[in-house]
Amino acid sequence: MIKETSLGIDNYRELKEKNYYAVDKTLMIKEFLDSKKKVTLITRPRRFGKTLNISMMAEFFDITKDSRDIFEGTKIMETEYASYMNQYPVIFITFKNASGSKNKLISRIKKQFQAMSLS
Repeated sequence: MIKETSLGIDNYRELKEKNYYAVDKTLMIKEFLDSKKKVTLITRPRRFGKTLNISMMAEFFDITKDSRDIFEGTKIMETEYASYMNQYPVIFITFKNASGSKNKLISRIKKQFQAMSLS
């Protein structure tokens, strides 16, 4: 079976569940944990996978999810950090589509929090 490319997909679960072609970047999670920094700033140009990588990390850590199936066969599962999977509360907010006025932005952030509290 030929895998399709995932142009424009920024949701890690969707990428894995639809079996799109993807490079295994799960060792980014290990690097993040090994750094032991209080704050991590991830800067990349547009379209370099920031949202997808953060989505991957959220899927890995989020206590409200069961992510074993989407991380099966990835490099992170070969590390001591595999036991960290789905053990922590996660708040994932993206500013990917943020535009417009300050009030519009605040309204979108509130909607994201409301959506999280409903799930």
